[in-house]
Amino acid sequence: MQIYLVGGAARDALLGLAVKDRDWVVVGATPQALLAQGFVPVGKDFPVFLHPLTHEEYALARTERKTAPGYHGFAIHAAPDVTLEEDLSRRDLTINAMAVRADCTPAGGILAATVATEAKTWQTRGVLVDPFGGQHDIDAKVFRHVTSAFREDPVRILRLARLAARFADFSVAPPTLQLMRDMVRSGEVDHLVAERVWQELARGLMESTPSRMFEVLHDCGALARVLPELKLEAGPDSSNSILPVLDHCARLQAPLPVRVACLLQKELESDPDFLDRLRLPTACRELAQVLARERGNIERSGEQDATELVRLLERCDGLRKPQRFEQLLLACECLAWRAGDRPEPPEPPKQSGKTESSYPPTRRLLAILAAAQSVATHSIAATAIATGDSGPEIGKLIHLARVAAVRVALSPPHPSSDNRL
Repeated sequence: MQIYLVGGAARDALLGLAVKDRDWVVVGATPQALLAQGFVPVGKDFPVFLHPLTHEEYALARTERKTAPGYHGFAIHAAPDVTLEEDLSRRDLTINAMAVRADCTPAGGILAATVATEAKTWQTRGVLVDPFGGQHDIDAKVFRHVTSAFREDPVRILRLARLAARFADFSVAPPTLQLMRDMVRSGEVDHLVAERVWQELARGLMESTPSRMFEVLHDCGALARVLPELKLEAGPDSSNSILPVLDHCARLQAPLPVRVACLLQKELESDPDFLDRLRLPTACRELAQVLARERGNIERSGEQDATELVRLLERCDGLRKPQRFEQLLLACECLAWRAGDRPEPPEPPKQSGKTESSYPPTRRLLAILAAAQSVATHSIAATAIATGDSGPEIGKLIHLARVAAVRVALSPPHPSSDNRL
């Protein structure tokens, strides 16, 4: 039995990056042999086991055979006679088809290499297994498919695009790009389900250069199939393109709902039913809807009086969901940056704490929110109930109290104060 560290862990170590998740392949073993050593089986479709101590995943070396369209149509063969090279040959990209030998103690415990420090010596020590030139493509910064079997799994197009968002200086090898285009033309991409598309897009949106994911999908034609509502005809370099905004969101370390809302806001403004055709988490869906509806009002909030501002807070549900309201303002700020309404912001804080926004509506509306939140709603409700008022009347009284608090906050400050909204 031989055990190897494979895939993304080997790739990231060779790139000098921190290795977060480690995957292992076991060659020359049976399920019974792993079970006898305390490994715990997981899943039904793949021969994957959890190590009894580290709980990391160990998969038996396997081959795959295409049996039906889509990414579920595969027959899996795992047996002791499957070689490491056969297992690596079924992987998507050469940079993911490398392996590193690991030692196995008689008791079955794995002595994993300290990948962060030993990767530079893997080749000279002869422990790196690289049958398809992954190290060469890392040095050349190229995404290249391992074999033509790449075409059998449409998810691989999404994964490559996601990796492009992480490794923005990598390019797609021309033969690989052509293969991806052929997959799109043949209809293989049409078998992807919305949930899987969203899973990969969400991960790519949270990378450092999410624009690259959409550029790759656009170049191979897959974007028009998996997200046809998103129009990028203007090109990524156009002033009207949303792609630079996504990278700006990444620089600000914006959460996923902000990035999704910015991506979809233009389409939602013209087609409010657009989200019904996607499978988005509730937080992303709600923020995108509020942004499309209220962005103009937020931009014009400097012209609004206390009553209008409280109504804006209520429509955005900012009093009940202040964190989402802050995300809404951040999304507006990122979109305003694209329009040139404000300069490049300072770098986000490296430690705990927030960088104060220089976007005028953010500072103003957060102060308005604080003023409205300062109203003692429980006291107002208790007094109203004591005098016989019912729910609607109590709501009106609280609303009026918030308007009054915001009006005070908007009034000219004392000459000795520097606070201005």
